[in-house]
Amino acid sequence: MQTRRPWLRRASVTAVSAAALVAMAAPADAAAPAGAATAVTTAAAADVDYATWQKDCQAVMDQALPYLKQRIAAAKPGEKQAIVFDIDNTTLETDFGFSYPQPANKPVLEAARYAQERGVALFFVTARPDIIHSFTEYNLKQAGYQVSGLYVRNFIDLFKNVAEYKTAQRVDVERKGYTIIANIGNSATDLSGGHAEKTYKLPDYDGQLS
Repeated sequence: MQTRRPWLRRASVTAVSAAALVAMAAPADAAAPAGAATAVTTAAAADVDYATWQKDCQAVMDQALPYLKQRIAAAKPGEKQAIVFDIDNTTLETDFGFSYPQPANKPVLEAARYAQERGVALFFVTARPDIIHSFTEYNLKQAGYQVSGLYVRNFIDLFKNVAEYKTAQRVDVERKGYTIIANIGNSATDLSGGHAEKTYKLPDYDGQLS
């Protein structure tokens, strides 16, 4: 049974924790071995079983995928469709292992691949700091995502409300001419503030997952 190995929580994505992630994010041929000690210590929380998490993620995406298929097929002429994703424990398996690149969250990747193969742009909005922008983008691409845009927090953003910061990035996607047909994340801060036709919340077990 695989259990949760926390190394990065949403509340811990600061300039300090960024340094630890940069150290972890070595080139792919120097990835940390499975089971290596965690780099960042987080608040104690009950373990979340990996199989249960995957089952719960699949249940959410089983609702999202039929909608995406219908909405993509109903695209208006010239409409630029987009999906906005969170990253940690949404598109990537952040809290279930210690490696780089991190693997994709498979139920989410399945939906993302369906969309990207049909011309839908994928945008990623994360609370991660910009010091790890290149590592994050590389990881997403290695995991199978086509990255149309990646929004990370600069130094000033680190002091802003996360929900307001993420809403502002979705507004920016809209300003680029896209219709955000879905917004997918595992925290209320990923989804609040509007600027998406549909929202889908993955499990975070009362904040136990980042």
